[in-house]
Amino acid sequence: MAPHLHLFEGEPDWLSHTLVKGNQGTSAITVTLEDGTSIQRLDTGVLEVTPVADSGERLIVSAGVHGNETAPIEVLNALVSELVRGDWSAGLPMLLILGHPAAMVNGTRFLDFNLNRLFSGAHAKPPYAGTPEAARAAYLEDICTQFAAPAKTLFHYDLHTAIRPSHREKFALYPFVPGRTVPQSQSDFLLEADVPTLLLQHKSGTTFSSFSSTRLNAESFTIELGKVQPFGKNDLSRFKGIEQALRRLFSGQPAPTLSDAQTADSVVFEVVHEIINTGEHFSFHVPDDVANFTAYPPGTLIWEDETTQYHVGEVPESIVFPNRDVPIGQRVGLLVREQS
Repeated sequence: MAPHLHLFEGEPDWLSHTLVKGNQGTSAITVTLEDGTSIQRLDTGVLEVTPVADSGERLIVSAGVHGNETAPIEVLNALVSELVRGDWSAGLPMLLILGHPAAMVNGTRFLDFNLNRLFSGAHAKPPYAGTPEAARAAYLEDICTQFAAPAKTLFHYDLHTAIRPSHREKFALYPFVPGRTVPQSQSDFLLEADVPTLLLQHKSGTTFSSFSSTRLNAESFTIELGKVQPFGKNDLSRFKGIEQALRRLFSGQPAPTLSDAQTADSVVFEVVHEIINTGEHFSFHVPDDVANFTAYPPGTLIWEDETTQYHVGEVPESIVFPNRDVPIGQRVGLLVREQS
């Protein structure tokens, strides 16, 4: 039997299998490719790739943590198909994850709660405990922890697309870890992947990439790659940068030399203010349809409640991830500015 038919129980590819089995678990199964690489399907939407050689570097790549963010899922699925066919050989151990199969089947961002706010133990707290997202977050933490244990160096790229348009279509977020700075090799990988904008986060959080960076000591990034579209509606030519960079990384090839144009495009932003829904008197003065990285001039009123007004400081600040429809105590958006 062809490896893909065995690994995916008769389905043509990983994505098809995940959508068929998205509302149920599946038992583990392993196939061995002609070059000796083993691929174990640990559960629905989770593959562990183990090549014959192991240098100590390990890689986690996740997509579909939000079920309706389909383009990165399609990119990752295509790369898995190439690997299983034998188009190239794996160059390092990899844990490949489709984060939220049930939401993928449903065509929605999540079912009950945002999975990408439930890591670093948040899944165990009310009101999340006992929900499908909480169970998935706990499972993903466990398998990543087991995978990371033998690693000398661990990388994690969590791939997303955004709900809203953006003045900077492709950008990455670097989770906050005290004293840590972005390695040049990782900045170069992002530029290779056609992701020229980097946002440095200002505190640890409960996202998947924050978990892997703080708990597993990984070099981790949340990578935003464009706009949300349904399955089959993505213009995958717009994702060639990340596809080619991941293929190169998956197959263990050396990093390319970047062009002057690529390095000139690099821009780094830092968070200057996190907007939190403070309660019933909270008012957010940013339009619902505003694009990510929209800049506001000094003095602009961004939000207020009964005790506080926040105005933009002495230099322009840009809004990222604005969303007024979040529960009290959760993040409404970030204000960022370009590093000088």
